[in-house]
This record gives sequence, C-alpha cells and structure tokens, in this order.
Amino acid sequence: MLRIVRCGALLVFTILACSCIQADEVSEPNLPVSIVGVTVTPLARAAGMKYSRETDGELGARVELFVRNTAKLGSGDEGLFSAHAVTFDGMDPQRLIRDEDWAWHDTPSIWSQEELAMPAGSLAVWKFNSKSTRWGVGKTFKVRITDWDRARAVEIPVRLDPPRLWLSAVTFLSSDGNVVPDTLVFHVENQSGSAVRVTGARLFLPRSSSKWRLLFPQPPLSNLAMFPTSGVISNGEKGGAQVRTGRLPLTYAALEVDLADAGGKAITLWAHQRIKRECFDISGGWVQGGGPVNPLTCLPYLKTLMRMHINTANIASVPGYTDQTGPEGLSTRYPLKRFGPLEPVSAYDTDAMLPFIHGVELFEAPQYGVNDGVKLPRSVWQALLPFAQTRLSTTLNLDDESNWRDYAGLSDYPDFDACRVCVPAADNWERYDRWGDQRIGWGGPLETIGSLCRCLRELSRPVPIACWVQGPHTGGVELDGRERLAPTPDEMRLQAYHALSSRVTSIYWFNLSPPALVQYRDTLDEVTRVGREVRMLEPFYLEGDAYLYRQTRSNGQLDWDLASIVSPIGALLFALDLDYAPSRSKVFEFKRPRAAQFNFDLPAYLQHPADVFRVDADGVYDVQYAMSGQGIAITDKQSKVAIYVVSPNTELRSQIERKRQKLVEFESSFDFDPAHRHKDYVQLKDILEKKSE
Repeated sequence: MLRIVRCGALLVFTILACSCIQADEVSEPNLPVSIVGVTVTPLARAAGMKYSRETDGELGARVELFVRNTAKLGSGDEGLFSAHAVTFDGMDPQRLIRDEDWAWHDTPSIWSQEELAMPAGSLAVWKFNSKSTRWGVGKTFKVRITDWDRARAVEIPVRLDPPRLWLSAVTFLSSDGNVVPDTLVFHVENQSGSAVRVTGARLFLPRSSSKWRLLFPQPPLSNLAMFPTSGVISNGEKGGAQVRTGRLPLTYAALEVDLADAGGKAITLWAHQRIKRECFDISGGWVQGGGPVNPLTCLPYLKTLMRMHINTANIASVPGYTDQTGPEGLSTRYPLKRFGPLEPVSAYDTDAMLPFIHGVELFEAPQYGVNDGVKLPRSVWQALLPFAQTRLSTTLNLDDESNWRDYAGLSDYPDFDACRVCVPAADNWERYDRWGDQRIGWGGPLETIGSLCRCLRELSRPVPIACWVQGPHTGGVELDGRERLAPTPDEMRLQAYHALSSRVTSIYWFNLSPPALVQYRDTLDEVTRVGREVRMLEPFYLEGDAYLYRQTRSNGQLDWDLASIVSPIGALLFALDLDYAPSRSKVFEFKRPRAAQFNFDLPAYLQHPADVFRVDADGVYDVQYAMSGQGIAITDKQSKVAIYVVSPNTELRSQIERKRQKLVEFESSFDFDPAHRHKDYVQLKDILEKKSE
C-alpha cells in the first residue's frame, strides 16, 4: 500500500525540513536527504474469527520510509551523509519498542556504523510495525536525522495517509526455470477515486550482497507489457505490467512504479522485498517419521510423494538421501527441495544447492514457543537478520491470527498453519454459530481458511504468501467425540481451495509421513488430484493477484464463496461450496451437486474473453456463461469446488489440457499407485515394519 505524490511531496518535505530544524548541538541543515516514498500498510484482523476471550483491538500500521540521498551520483564524499541518530517525534525506536508502541523496527538506530553512511544517490528503507493507533493510519510524526560527523541535522514531517493506490502484488519469475529470476510482474490496486496510468518502473539494487541495505537506481525498465495494454487502471480496478529485467541478484531490492492521474500529475508507488524466483512448491511437511529407517531412503515412499506432485519437504540433511547426488542417486531421481533451519549457511548458499532450496524456517511456531517461550517479533527480526546478506529467502510460520499482525513484514515468505479439524487451535470452535444452535468442538468452519489467507496476504503485501493445508496427518487428537483424527478427502479439498483461491504461491501438506499415508489411504487420491490441478494452473497463481471475494446466501443460509485471481493470461474463478454441515459421525458432509449461477466481476482487460471453461484434474469442460455488466455469469451444476478459466486466448484451453495429460503420464511413469493398487499399498505399509532394501 504505497502512496506518495512525487515532486509535490518532495517539495513539501524540502520546505518543512528547512523550517522545522532545531539548531542546538548542530548547525543549519544541509543534509542531502529526502523521504521519497512512504508505504503504509494498515494492520487488520481476519473477519469472522471467534476466540475464547477478546484480544487487543488497537490496530497500528506497517510503515516503510524510502530515504534517499539526493546528492548527485558521483559527488563523492561531499555528497555523503550518515544517519547517526534517528528519532521519531523525539523518541528513539528502542524506547518505542519498550513502551510497546512498536512491535519491531529496522531503522538506523540498530544498524552497524558502516550501514549508517549513505553515498550520493543511494536509497535505504527504514521500517517499523506499530502496535498502537498513535502510529497508525492517518497519523503524522517528525523524523529527525542527525549526522554527528558533519554537525548537521534535518527534521522531516511524515503523514501516514490512508492508502488509495498501492502495489498489491510484486513477483519475480524465471522465464527458463533458472533459479535466478529475469522477469518481474507487478499489480496495482486503484482506490483513488479516478483513473491512473502506469508510465514506468525502475529497480533499486545493492552493489554487493554484504551491503544489501544500500540501494542504487538502475536504468528504467523498458518494454513494459501492461495490462490493460493502455496502462490505464480505472478507479476500483487492478492492473499492472510484466517486464523482462535480465538476470537479477538474489538480494533485496526496491521497486519504484510511476503513474499519472487524469490531469497528468505524477504519482509514485514503492515496494521493498527480497528478489527470489517464485515457483509453486508443494511440500509434504515433516516426512521423516515412522518405521525403523528413514522413509526418504525407501523407493515406495519416494514414488508416492513424486506421483502426488510433492517437490518440497521439511528436511535439511538426510543421510542416505540428500547425499545420494549421482546420476542414479535417490535425490537426483526423486528431488525434494529443502525447507528448514538450513544452517550452516555456507552449506546451502551455493550455486549447486540453490535450485533445491525452498526457504529458511528457523521457527515452527514463534507465537507459541516450546522451550524458551514465545519469540517476540523483535527477537524474530534479530534471528532472521543474518540471512539478509545471503541468497536464501526466509519463511515464518504463524498460527495465531489474534496477534500475528505484530509479525507482519519480518520474513520474505510468510505462511500460516490453521488446521480445521481434530487439532488444537488458537480460535474457539464452540463459539461459532455457523450451524445455528448446533455447536461443535471437533472442527471449525472450513471457510475461515480463506479469511485467514486474505488477512495474512493483506498484512504482507506485496510479497506472496504460503499456507499449510491439513492432510492425512497422525497428529490429530480426539475432540468432542470425533473418531476420525484426520480430515476426510472432502475436508482436505475444501481447506486447500479456500487457500488457493485466496492466491497463495505454495502449499504445505501437514503431514504426508508414511504412517499418515498408510492410516488414511482414502486421502491419497485427493492429494494427487489437488497437486495435478495446481500444476495445471500454476502460471495463474504465480503471475496473478487476488481480485475479488464475496460470499453468497440462499434463503438466508450460506451458499457459496466466490473468489478470483487475475493475471496477464486470464482469470481463475473459484466457487467453493458453503452448503455443508456436521454429520452424525462428526465429519463435515457436503450435499449433491445443485444448480447455481455464479456472478464474478472482471477487470477491464478481461471483460471481453475469447474463451471460458471449467477445469479439474480429470479434464477441461465447456460451460454456459454470459457476459454481464462488468463481469460474467456462469450457470452450472456443482458442489464442493468448481474452478473456471476466463481467457483472452483461444489456445489456452488446449494448452491446459495438454499439460493435464502430461501430468497424468508423469504420475503413471512411476508404475506405483498405493491409492488404487493393493500390492503397492502393501509396499508402502512395509516401510513401517522392516528395513528398506
């Protein structure tokens, strides 16, 4: 959520800086510094969540200040300044942490002496996440910057204006599968009240990974492929651009996007995040448990994971698997990306290892803690800091929405874990009146997964997020008399799609260990089908952005969740069934398919599609539809999950079908199907009882 009126705002900053400086131990200001951008992300709560007790309702903001040394490049030491002391309304950031006004900050007061010096033309990003409305949306404060070496200071007023224009998604991609990205996609949301036009974009990059905080302007990005092609984004709409950037370093960068309003007035949006190649990873979770040997050394288990389209797991070094890297080695033939502590860094931050790294996860659940208690946000920041100068992206697993806003912005790739049946949960399931007077303690409404995803996505934007999805795990506990301690295939599918429809770019199944797969054989096919569908539609998740979400009712009862993802290649439309209820056997039960009309709004650049069709793991299907106003009305007979594609390209349908067929061939290539062939299931089961061959 980034908003600043360029030129006009800079002029105001310059005038006020000169008039507000307080000359005590320093002389009149002549520091070449300006705040060229202010990013304000309002902190919010997920809608509809129920807890045992009310939590603090005060909401602050996540703030990023883009601070520029305005001296001309090449002016040498004459243009240098150092931010030796930085205060906010006269207060040191550490005091604001102690007073619990802020949850965490990344400002010069805790940087090294070397990082305080800003050469001419350089840019740095100062960040804080506030816990009080005093530092929230609509507030103002003064930033005072003092350079002791030059006996100079400057005071700059900052307004935390409510965002009206912002970068809603910024994603780095690779056009050829290389771990180093060469493509950038950004989406802009316009709630400004009038149309704007994208006029350009530029990256700011560090000159070395060791000095990742100091960013320098790169040449303007050329040949922006805009959507819509005119670059004009109407009020209430989304649009953006895709551009080839050339190979980019795996480090932190700032993105500057230039726009103009209807009167030609310049507007600049800013984002700061790690450059990492985005690819849709599907994790099997903690996969090493069960049996007398590590299952990753067993072919039946590896084949099972591969045919389910699992390419990632919570592993680091696994003797007998990760060290088998020859042409016929297990990790070569059945590769899994690594996801965990990944220390020492020197063992993983190598050219050879990078293609096999998903991310660094230091904390399984920092909001709870086990041995040393809750990891406070500032402690998490400190623990993740050493990875900033590496090429490894960090993840952070959150599981308590009531205060996860305090952790927003800390990691490169946040995720959350909120299983909905037969596990301890942060929310109180018995407080939901989802089914009227029928209250249950063994499960929570499945659609709350979507609410949680949308919340975390908005707190974290424009970076992508991931989600843990409840699979056939063995960690369930008996709650309220439910005998089945893992989700049914239907419960799994709906949890997965409430996340997917909210635009996540990875899912992590909890947990596809051999004991879980053997105990809940009926779920294996559903995991495979979801994986196949994700792979079929992967470009939409990676290149796209969440568009609109709404909930429909019928006769006063919840009917469907409708959600959409828009991208340069088209739109994914999701209809998720809300007409389900707890059964006598204490599982969530869905009814038969029913006739329905689904109405979806579309962005202007997709309102004249060349093709509309439905997809699932089994095929691509014609569908009855009509364009209506600014969207589309689809008539169908469905239950559970329905996925539709709106495309400006008549070839996309056949491309998706060909990809589906190749995925089916890939699954068959292992000649191993424990979901449907008993002899294969027996081999999988044997892993729990005897050593691998």
